[in-house]
Amino acid sequence: MYQVILEEPVQRQIRKLDPFVQKRLFRALVKLEKNPRAAGTKKLRGINDLYRLRVGDFRVLYQIEDDKLFVLVVALGHRRDIYRF
Repeated sequence: MYQVILEEPVQRQIRKLDPFVQKRLFRALVKLEKNPRAAGTKKLRGINDLYRLRVGDFRVLYQIEDDKLFVLVVALGHRRDIYRF
């Protein structure tokens, strides 16, 4: 089982979101603990070792550290803005 780690900017973004969206995101993050490469995730091209998870209109970008068994969530945002970081 993997441990999901949220970077500080991601934690701040989650706190600003509507409670309904927060619940959906947390449910999705719990699923990442079990299988970070599950159906619905996609490895991004051109960006080393980043994966994307779709949660409604939001995207979660993360890295997988298999040797340390953790998933590092590096960005979270609306689909129209997330790829501009």
